[in-house]
Amino acid sequence: MAVHCRKAELNDVEELYQLIQSYAEQGIMLPRSREMLIAQLADFVVAEDEGSMVGCGSLCRLGQDLVEIRSLGINHSHQGKGIGSRIVEVLEAEARRQGIPKLMALTYEVKFFERNGFKVVDKEIFPEKVWKDCINCKKQHCCDEIAVLKKLN
Repeated sequence: MAVHCRKAELNDVEELYQLIQSYAEQGIMLPRSREMLIAQLADFVVAEDEGSMVGCGSLCRLGQDLVEIRSLGINHSHQGKGIGSRIVEVLEAEARRQGIPKLMALTYEVKFFERNGFKVVDKEIFPEKVWKDCINCKKQHCCDEIAVLKKLN
């Protein structure tokens, strides 16, 4: 399988929406409207296999020294093939390019992130995240996601 990662384009919006929505319906990812995806398109990377989108992920700047991996999802038929790790590599390279020293995520897939060099941390160390996104989340007072952090040196 020759998976290729690239910056998202306007014609990717519907597939991005459908992939993210499939995770959101399971309660494991925040939903994103098509309008929100268009507005944040420059932050997204997509993975393609033979011309079909099989995964996505994005970066969200939370402060001068912190960026979050968000909306990381892989088409169910392509899970377990290293595509998520490849997307994380591309997003990490972009964070490095921007000179951002810390990369974080909130996740249910702790082992995946640990395999990619992240460490579990207390989510309260990220007030930037709490005030940007968590304040609008229906799980705000009962969040069961785990915070992970990777320092980029």
